Amino acid sequence: MTGTLQTARAAEVERRPGRWLALSVLVLAVLLVAVDATVLGLATPYISEDLRPSGTQLLWIGDVYSFVIAGLLVSMGSLGDRVGRKRILLVGATAFGALSVLNAYATTPALLILARALLGVAGATLMPATLALIRNLFHDARERSLAIGIWGATASAGTAVGPIAGGFLLEHFWWGSVFLINLPVMAVLVLVGIRTLPESRTLHPGPWDLRSVLLSLVGMIALVYAVKEAAGRGPTAVSLVTALLGAVALYGFVHRQLTLPTPLLDMRLFRNRGFSGAVLADLLTVLGMSGLVFFLSQYLQLVQGRRPFEAGLAELPAAVGAVAAGLVAGRAARRFSVRAVVCGGLAAVGLALAALTALSATTGYPLLGAALLVVGVGAGLSFTVTADVILAAVPKEHAGAASAVSETAYELGAALGIALLGSIVTGAYRGFAGPAGTPPAARESLGGAVEAAAGMPQHAARELLTAARDSFVHGLHLASGAGAVVLLATAVAAWFLLRGRRL
Repeated sequence: MTGTLQTARAAEVERRPGRWLALSVLVLAVLLVAVDATVLGLATPYISEDLRPSGTQLLWIGDVYSFVIAGLLVSMGSLGDRVGRKRILLVGATAFGALSVLNAYATTPALLILARALLGVAGATLMPATLALIRNLFHDARERSLAIGIWGATASAGTAVGPIAGGFLLEHFWWGSVFLINLPVMAVLVLVGIRTLPESRTLHPGPWDLRSVLLSLVGMIALVYAVKEAAGRGPTAVSLVTALLGAVALYGFVHRQLTLPTPLLDMRLFRNRGFSGAVLADLLTVLGMSGLVFFLSQYLQLVQGRRPFEAGLAELPAAVGAVAAGLVAGRAARRFSVRAVVCGGLAAVGLALAALTALSATTGYPLLGAALLVVGVGAGLSFTVTADVILAAVPKEHAGAASAVSETAYELGAALGIALLGSIVTGAYRGFAGPAGTPPAARESLGGAVEAAAGMPQHAARELLTAARDSFVHGLHLASGAGAVVLLATAVAAWFLLRGRRL
């Protein structure tokens, strides 16, 4: 019997001789999303100067993509399980490229917010499909761990490619050019993917329930919006009503999944402690890191005065650390344990964020570079292993839904992190004591203060910029400290939730 199983497995591997080439196409999709996420932060000062969004609009530009993608990931992952993961990946990549053009040529804050929302719809098709196809391409546990490590390392490499390429473009072209770098990647992905990717779908999946899709979308967007409003303005009637709407919609979604014969999301997945622990770790990790990530480019450019390309290079250690850690994470988890690697990574990120509370406007690069390297290593270890745990915990026919849950946690954490920690930065910033005659736009964003100072007398401009930058850095201290607390608490929780997990 053992010999028969080994022969069957060998034959299955033999039938997929192009699996590593197919993986190269899948990681291009990951690169596409990672680059898009990172270049936005770098372009934010230029968007502020050109489109003149309010502080609230600027936050919406930053997080509406995450709002929409978080609301649709489960639905799109389930759709891929039904209509074919290859098909939805290629359609989504094509739409992603086309919508990148709309982002690049947006002429108003409202149009850019809409374009980012539509990009979220397309982005929701990409990430679940890539992980699900990896689960179906690689059945050997060691090969799958390596493939997921490469997948995660490519996402981290995208965080390096994005700022560097974006910085170069911003120094030579207008801000919209940073979105156009998606086009060549998309073209290669589609043309090569048509020939190399195998199609896979769930047998007898049942219908795609539109009511569940709407409940998921309304619930996630309403909940995140309520948190954003409460964090920025305190509890209001609008935030409370929106939170109630979100809670009711999500309750309806869960109840419907428990009653449907073929649900979009099998809620029994959450009975697996390892699956639930990995999902929770991803959500809280991204939440704790995202506020810093979103505002780091503004700190480097508007506080320390670095050029965009230089700011992109300054963020490189985080990506280098994540790439290196992602490639060895699976081996480390098998040698030690899943929880040791995940918890060690989370604790490292937490300590690095705590170190960043010592930042000032004149902080030298060694402290910042070392902290970013540690953040990258810790995040690379944690995210790679939790992705492997999530995929290994479910049958391959549910890979799309499981991958979607994983990515939903990531995007929801990003949205909540930008809303909560971003609101901490914005709230602390707005209270600075500027000189007489400081225009209201200067209190909306640091970019607005820089623009306002350009039209003021030299002494008043210097006073305004000093006060604004000091206040912005104070906000970063608060956000970094809050993120450190979240990461260290998550490390403790993961130690218990991931007990006994193996790869």
